[in-house]
Amino acid sequence: MKAYYYDDLPGDQRLPHDSSSSNSTIPSTHLSNLGVETNHHPSLSSVDELASSRGYKHRDEITISPSAMGSSETYHQKLQIFFQEHMHEDEEIRYILDGTGYFDVRGEDEKWVRIEVQKGDLIVLPAGIWHRFTTDMGDYIKAMRLFKDEPKWTPLNRNPEMEKNPFRVEYLRTRSQTAGGD
Repeated sequence: MKAYYYDDLPGDQRLPHDSSSSNSTIPSTHLSNLGVETNHHPSLSSVDELASSRGYKHRDEITISPSAMGSSETYHQKLQIFFQEHMHEDEEIRYILDGTGYFDVRGEDEKWVRIEVQKGDLIVLPAGIWHRFTTDMGDYIKAMRLFKDEPKWTPLNRNPEMEKNPFRVEYLRTRSQTAGGD
């Protein structure tokens, strides 16, 4: 798994958009400070253990590709929805079963941190973090989504009112404590 600052240049969102000329990566400690957990799990059994330890009882699989979504047009429309900046009121856990994609999360100073995920990678995004998702130019990813309760995916798109959302407020409080060393 590789993380780096997104370059914010115009162009297809599925391109790498790596802002570093030297291809330097962001250390996992920086992601941890944002509340993001990343791990590589070569087998499903280790994912099962993690799900059990965190109280995740439900899961489903999603395939994002033109053929899985019925048409190229539908696929690109769905990608635009996934790429809108949003948050969730639940922790988001994704285990990549096949393919490649990018999760972008808001870091310090509102900079996007791009995290490349591929087969065997697992990412955990905390409730309240602004993020977005896209496939890469391969136009294919298959992921397992894990849920504590019944499967749901409710994006709360970013707007000024969402800054008052209790899950967003708690995320920011937790991050300030982490930064302050509490």
